[in-house]
Amino acid sequence: MSIDGHPLTYLLHCQGWSANDYLTRLGTVHQRLGYGPIARDRKRVTRWTRGGVTPDLHAQKAMAVLHGIPEYEITARPWPEWLRPACMRDRELLDAEWTPATTIDLLDHVATTGGPMDRRGFLVVTGITPVLAGVATAEPAVANPHGRRIGATTPELFEASLAILRQQDDQLGSGQVHASARAQLHLIITTVKTTAHTEEIGRRLYSAAAEAARVCGWTAHDSGHHALAEEYYLVALRAAASSDDQAVTANTLAFWAITRYSGGDPRGAVDLVTDALGRTRSIGSPRMEAMLYARLARAHARAGEHRASDRALAAAFDAYDRARDRTPDEEPDCVYWVTLGELHSWAASNATDLGRPNVALAHYEAIPAAHRGEGYDSQAYPRAAALRLARTAEAHVAVGDLDGAVHTARRAVDYMGGVSSARGTSSLTDLRARLTAHNTVPVVQDFLAQTA
Repeated sequence: MSIDGHPLTYLLHCQGWSANDYLTRLGTVHQRLGYGPIARDRKRVTRWTRGGVTPDLHAQKAMAVLHGIPEYEITARPWPEWLRPACMRDRELLDAEWTPATTIDLLDHVATTGGPMDRRGFLVVTGITPVLAGVATAEPAVANPHGRRIGATTPELFEASLAILRQQDDQLGSGQVHASARAQLHLIITTVKTTAHTEEIGRRLYSAAAEAARVCGWTAHDSGHHALAEEYYLVALRAAASSDDQAVTANTLAFWAITRYSGGDPRGAVDLVTDALGRTRSIGSPRMEAMLYARLARAHARAGEHRASDRALAAAFDAYDRARDRTPDEEPDCVYWVTLGELHSWAASNATDLGRPNVALAHYEAIPAAHRGEGYDSQAYPRAAALRLARTAEAHVAVGDLDGAVHTARRAVDYMGGVSSARGTSSLTDLRARLTAHNTVPVVQDFLAQTA
């Protein structure tokens, strides 16, 4: 049975329990908690799993005890999402100690069992706070005296390879890059386990492992596999904490935040980015600070928090102004892609989420000039261009400009050719759905027919 369905159905299947078996066990816990007996009508379980009925709070508390889930998780996510962690085969991802040895084993486990990208259905973590607490307790990587000794050249090669992977993801898309990122992660893990190295080299290897896992997480997310992405982000964060590399840690948190707010947890995304922003003083990168504030603005916008989103967005533009006079060598390589055009794109997405289509269009219209001013080549980043154009077209639809919507949509389709990205495909699907409401208009009819 797939874990993509209802989590309670999946749990019963894994345990081999019938509905009556489950109600018997649940009833025992229910009474032990002082809530009295629970009716053993098997249709009750069917209504919970298929009928859209939410169990009462007492029943949910009994379920949390039965499945070993902390009670506070019930309020962290809606029913039935808070049950999802009990479906995990790999609880150690959440519960294991934050030590280098444990981290490398977990990295190896996720990299080995995480493909092909088959886990779509849910986010792994319900509460972000315990994970961030784990980061604070993480033990740093240490020297390894066993094996063939390596020096600084080895982590330098990994760092160079990861920089190439980031650029390949931009141009080729996540579907093709994920396998390469996993292969790179396997090689780094093997190197950590089998070579002798100093503490400094060890930390750089853990940093490289964190970034490779982060790329795996991002490419999984971009392909629509949010659960798998979160598994990678968990182990990436562990490795980043052991590396004591603040830039890699902050970047991992920032990308994980995308999965959190995309999966319906904008508050968790806010917590992740807030933690990352606390690291910016030691990083000393205005460009990274701009990226983090932009992520924070997106999370607040997804939560419908107008003022908080606007404040964070203003901070993002302010930070980017401070980055303009800096050379690429003065910034972490992982933020090479953060541009003024990207900030306007995020600002436009925020405005769309907050019901301000005219504001969104103003930001979209500012992007070409920003790109020209910075020498940005949209052809080199087809996925980003396609996503931006699809969202621009949606804003045109929202203000009633169907000619502008179709013109922009055609450009988005052109950019998507040959790039593997579930986000890009889903954006175009969403756009087509919006245009379908206007399918009596000839220009819309033609577009829908040509892209069917």
